[in-house]
Amino acid sequence: MIHHLTRLPVLVISAHSRCNCRCAMCDIWRTTDSGSFTAADLQRQLRDIGALGVEWVVFTGGEALMNPELFEMASALRAAGIRVTLLTSGLLLGRYAREIATHINDVIVSLDGPPAIHDRIRGIIDAFDRLAAGVRAIRAIAPFLPIAARCTVQKANHGALLDTARAARALDLSSISFLAVDVSSDAFNHQLPMASSHGHALLLTAEEIEALEREISRLLADPVRSIVAETPAKLARLVQYFRAQAGGFYPQSPVCNAPWVSAVVDQDGDVRPCFFHPSIGNIKGRSLTQVLNSEPALTFRRTLDVPTNPICRRCVCSLHRPAQSETTREVA
Repeated sequence: MIHHLTRLPVLVISAHSRCNCRCAMCDIWRTTDSGSFTAADLQRQLRDIGALGVEWVVFTGGEALMNPELFEMASALRAAGIRVTLLTSGLLLGRYAREIATHINDVIVSLDGPPAIHDRIRGIIDAFDRLAAGVRAIRAIAPFLPIAARCTVQKANHGALLDTARAARALDLSSISFLAVDVSSDAFNHQLPMASSHGHALLLTAEEIEALEREISRLLADPVRSIVAETPAKLARLVQYFRAQAGGFYPQSPVCNAPWVSAVVDQDGDVRPCFFHPSIGNIKGRSLTQVLNSEPALTFRRTLDVPTNPICRRCVCSLHRPAQSETTREVA
């Protein structure tokens, strides 16, 4: 594996530290700190972003739409020929529909079930209706702007995957992806050990795991299966993940090379190899390239063995892109 990076296809930017939902599976909304990744922060890194060949920037949070400079940053990135994706709870889609249609290439919304389940998980009474109204507002301006959904599978919705996919289709979303709830890392402002506190309220019992397996079979047999992003094998991994959690052992690591092809920049400038591993440096006063190829970053990539690493073995997602071996080199 080549560890000195000269290309970084994917860059994730946490645009804002706070969120306007109160989700059961996320603790970001509990923070009292309010911080944003600014347009000035981005401007200082634009040369490096270009030099690293970044192809795709994903704005996330917290809630990215709470950042007042989001669209200024998106415009600068698109002017550089970079695809810009917005990850959002969907509550503010209607308010910013025109700006999204103008400055964003595609949107991924959180959809955690049909209306009642979605609202209960999100902790917002009218969350589904606001999401639906926002999608309609964008469609009225930009009918072909891709809008997809992502669902976090947990106790509250494990028996409603089919209805969730049907809700996505009814909202005219292009696809839906299903990921297991994370209870093992400090991502999403989790306070560890989460599994010994409210993490148990998110995981599945043996009976619920069997119900999830049946629900996946129902989903795969339904015509709505055509908008589900995961293959049957990846959906089966959901069951394997919850079985491992229930049994107190590690699930199998996903196939992933995220630390070699992507990075996550937090609103305070911390740079992570992915959402779940610790920071490898900070871009305040340094360039992105310097951080990515600092000694802590190089040591991390040299010593990371994805199949055996405890964090990777409990990971709920994965990123795997072709290696850029012709444009990277080893540093001894």
